[in-house]
Amino acid sequence: MSTSNQSNTNSLPFLLMGIPGLEDLHMWISIPFCFTYIMTLLGNSIVLLTVRLDKNLHEPMYYFISMLAVIDLIFSTAVVPKMLGVFWLDSRVIGFEACFTQMFFIHTFTAVESGVLLAMSFDRYVAICNPLRYNTILTSSRTIQIGLLSLARGAGVMTPLMCLLTSLPYCRNRVIPHSYCEHMAVVELACADPSASDLYSLIVATLLVGTDSVFITFSYGMILRSVLRLPSQEARLKALRTCGSHVSIILMFYIGGLLSMYLQMFSFGLAPHVQVLVADFYLTVPPMLNPLIYGIKMKQIQEGIFKLLGQLAGLSTSQADKDRSDAERGRHHQKIIYPILE
Repeated sequence: MSTSNQSNTNSLPFLLMGIPGLEDLHMWISIPFCFTYIMTLLGNSIVLLTVRLDKNLHEPMYYFISMLAVIDLIFSTAVVPKMLGVFWLDSRVIGFEACFTQMFFIHTFTAVESGVLLAMSFDRYVAICNPLRYNTILTSSRTIQIGLLSLARGAGVMTPLMCLLTSLPYCRNRVIPHSYCEHMAVVELACADPSASDLYSLIVATLLVGTDSVFITFSYGMILRSVLRLPSQEARLKALRTCGSHVSIILMFYIGGLLSMYLQMFSFGLAPHVQVLVADFYLTVPPMLNPLIYGIKMKQIQEGIFKLLGQLAGLSTSQADKDRSDAERGRHHQKIIYPILE
């Protein structure tokens, strides 16, 4: 490649294509993404408020659910607003630093979510297999420490990757055939050999996902063995229902992630827009579904949400009554001052 087609300075921005081949349909395609983003903001905010205001939910399991809600909010906000800007305003330009910042948030909070899911599986393991020591093993402070450790692990392993990627020289033709700064699509624009960053990302992904998934599988294997030993069928069903929402989130996270990753690595003869849409939906749909799954499958969260909505409805009703009372007092005051007008 000629020297004139290379840039030794990394000040030039990148250009996002959106959905390759479907540019004329961007306005229509934006509708489901806008809907999922609104539902993500609404659903996860309600979960956070519910856990914050309901003292009955101040337990480790619900703290972990709150962590997932925060991750989903950050995850979606890092991607969807720029994506909608591409679809609605044709705002395709993204700065060099902004592109890698977005990539850092995507990778970091993917790793953080994997760590939180691992912590949740350990929480259920202790609650079901060793319930008498649950309150001593998983205290509130220890739960927060686990969350911070997951965040530190994610940021710690992704920072060297970002350093490797930003140190690469990138060609002047910086068109990314995606609606966000997807890792593999950006690396293909490098004018130098990216084998070091590729090797590092492969090792990190294998260790993180592999280790976490093995421990999660082990935890739920032990849980299943303990549940099957319970004498009461009602107790067995209750334990399985408690774990059902966790398993649903885990399967959606890991299977969706693997599907998206392999479709980016191997096209399997699929059109480019199909690969991009799968990656986009993986980043936007699970954050919307997570609070719905917890709201439907977990009775305590469901009751907390209804209580919160009842409190909000009560506040609005009391405010309306107050406004009506103030209006009636005003009319009565007017009758006293100006009786001749009656």
